[in-house]
Amino acid sequence: MITTIVIVIAVVLVAVLAYAATKPDTFAIRRSATIAAPPERIFPMIDDLRAQSAWSPFEKDPQMKRTHSGAARGQGAVYEWDGNRQVGAGRIAITESVPLSKVVLALNMFRPFKASNTVEFTLDRVGAGTDVTWAMQGRQPYMAKVMTLFMDCDKMVGSQFEEGLAKLKVLAEKQPTTIAAK
Repeated sequence: MITTIVIVIAVVLVAVLAYAATKPDTFAIRRSATIAAPPERIFPMIDDLRAQSAWSPFEKDPQMKRTHSGAARGQGAVYEWDGNRQVGAGRIAITESVPLSKVVLALNMFRPFKASNTVEFTLDRVGAGTDVTWAMQGRQPYMAKVMTLFMDCDKMVGSQFEEGLAKLKVLAEKQPTTIAAK
């Protein structure tokens, strides 16, 4: 009886691990929001890593150590943090900045797990407003594939992107239009 149970558990475990191996080697998460403000008002809030702290859903540790270096904004701007278990530790750097339309960032997580991903914000003018898309993509190592069998990472991270875009929307829609783009 015990031998049968052990064999069944082993077969199920092997099947789960084999199924995980068939998952894609990369992932992509994307969320969008329409903001009733022009790109001229929104872009500076994305292109400046200091300004992102006002709407980022990841600024949840008041004791977090924050360091800014490199350019003040745009390509070359760098933000590093080291916080509690909820926010971990990492580094993000703007690698490309196309005024009023796109900001690309290199995200390197050190804790709670190591990861290197690409984050991209795109802004598309729609009438008097702007469609803002927040996307992240990267490699999905084997252990991440196993994790996706038990948790919906798209839903988990996507909900954080939705929270951040909602905060960005509130800030951009109430702010005067006098901010100039880079």
